[in-house]
Amino acid sequence: MSFLDRIRECNEHDLAKFKPLFADDVRVGWLRDETIHLLSAYPEVFEVRKETVRLSPLLASYEARSEAVGSAMRDLKDKGHISGWRGEIYPVKPTFGMRPLFELERAAVPLLGIRAFGVHMNGVVRDGKAIKMWIGRRSKHKPTFPGMLDNMVAGGQPIGLSLVDNLVKECGEEANIPPALARRAVPVGAVSYVKEMPEGLKPDVQFCFDLELPADFTPKPMDDEIEYFELWPIEKVMEVVSGTGEFKYNCNLVIIDFLIRNGLIPPDDPDYLAIVQGLHR
Repeated sequence: MSFLDRIRECNEHDLAKFKPLFADDVRVGWLRDETIHLLSAYPEVFEVRKETVRLSPLLASYEARSEAVGSAMRDLKDKGHISGWRGEIYPVKPTFGMRPLFELERAAVPLLGIRAFGVHMNGVVRDGKAIKMWIGRRSKHKPTFPGMLDNMVAGGQPIGLSLVDNLVKECGEEANIPPALARRAVPVGAVSYVKEMPEGLKPDVQFCFDLELPADFTPKPMDDEIEYFELWPIEKVMEVVSGTGEFKYNCNLVIIDFLIRNGLIPPDDPDYLAIVQGLHR
């Protein structure tokens, strides 16, 4: 196994199985045939055509689209077609800088193949040239990827928060990092992927941050998402990422991006260019 294998795992999908979802002539999602069948029960919301599905043109505003789609998704949840309802609202927009076309409950996002955005942070401790990285172990009781390894801090990007404010919030909630310390995190870019999942398609973007932490700081789990944190030498992180499937799949991309940026995967590595290109889909 290799770093490139982790990238390939994040991009396993077949778009031939999906049809595009449009809102106001903008493609916002991807739908499986079985999902289209479910949506056909809501003709006042979704116009099902031969090759595409479109939101009704009568839903001409952000508010109208949000209410109509939200009502349909709540009905699908009540019928058992959507699980893990979060009560967390995501913006629906194909690119981050675009104004949202409507808003959607987080649990429904992959069903409709909507692009989700998130923040992920590498927490590192440096001692000269030596680098250590804080790694989280996900709770065995989490409904998604229980017991797997995770970045120090990560979270989806809800509507109504800036990326930095969201990161600061997640730092406090997940690792007890004080706001003043969390705001030292440096934005370092983004990674993206397109992965087919049981619930649908995830064409997602993760904004990456690095936070250099004092040697005497120890993160503390503050919610039920992380069981504990461990500080690993970067060599161990590299070995586990490249040689196992222990990390939650998308966390691998954030770490590989860190390794590239810090010269820990050298440019003469035979997979170097494929890795760099593979982090941005």
